[in-house]
Amino acid sequence: MQLKQVIIAHKSGDPVSKRWAEQCARQLEKRGCHVMLGPTGAKDNPYPVFLASATQPIDFAVVLGGDGAALTAARHLAADRIPILAINAGGHLGFLTEPLEDFVNSEAVWDRLLGDRYAIQQRMMLQASVFEGNRIDREAVSDRYLALNEMCVKPASADRMITSILEMEIDGEVVDQYQGDGLLVSTPTGSTCYTVAANGPIIHPGLDSITITPICPLSLSSRPIVIPAGCVISIWPLADLELSNKLWMDGVLATSIWPGQRVDIRMADFQARFIVLRENYSYYQTLQEKLQWAGARIRYSNNHRN
Repeated sequence: MQLKQVIIAHKSGDPVSKRWAEQCARQLEKRGCHVMLGPTGAKDNPYPVFLASATQPIDFAVVLGGDGAALTAARHLAADRIPILAINAGGHLGFLTEPLEDFVNSEAVWDRLLGDRYAIQQRMMLQASVFEGNRIDREAVSDRYLALNEMCVKPASADRMITSILEMEIDGEVVDQYQGDGLLVSTPTGSTCYTVAANGPIIHPGLDSITITPICPLSLSSRPIVIPAGCVISIWPLADLELSNKLWMDGVLATSIWPGQRVDIRMADFQARFIVLRENYSYYQTLQEKLQWAGARIRYSNNHRN
């Protein structure tokens, strides 16, 4: 990997991540690297400006924050195949990030990147667009929205808790109608986020699959379903014409969806690329640590293992 042009994004309002970002910028600039530095958060999005102003290919992006910062970076950088080095500085759970303690000697990290001593982990993403209900007109009436974790269709109202009625199709075939708090359509990466909180399954990120999970459905027969990644999921809001349903991407509002429209969700044409520095990285160890799995209350020794 080269160190000619690099993005450094730090969590907005967090002094720890900002301090690390400024230190990284100084180190890389001393190596002759052009650095684009800025905050990322709910009210800050530096990536469109960075991408528009880049005069040469961007080698990678350093994202200092938590999973939210990593998700934002993936949505904006994956299409350009820009690797993301996500560091848990100022974050909380840190499923997608490298531990900060492994980044303390950041000068050594730059040497490793220059020497190609790292791994790239590719993560499947989703894309969604809104269409008018008439299938003859296949032109989207919205932008293309991207998500690394999940797409979520939920009702929205300022003055009352409302129930959504959604019809779901898979590859044009009606599967079911759901009455409840909404539907989650997630990647394997997102299976350990909102989906697992809604009693969905945990899916290994090495698989290409899509999980559809009803949120608090008013039916005991409405269960999560895992389908091949090549399928197209169509969600149609029904019934109430006065209230809009919202499409959310990784917890960020994308757009409103009204009866007469549908949202089509499918696997994106590209993947997010994350730089992995840990030589002993284990997805199962990450599950144990982040989800605090306790296992059986009584532990037995396995004397049969060599």
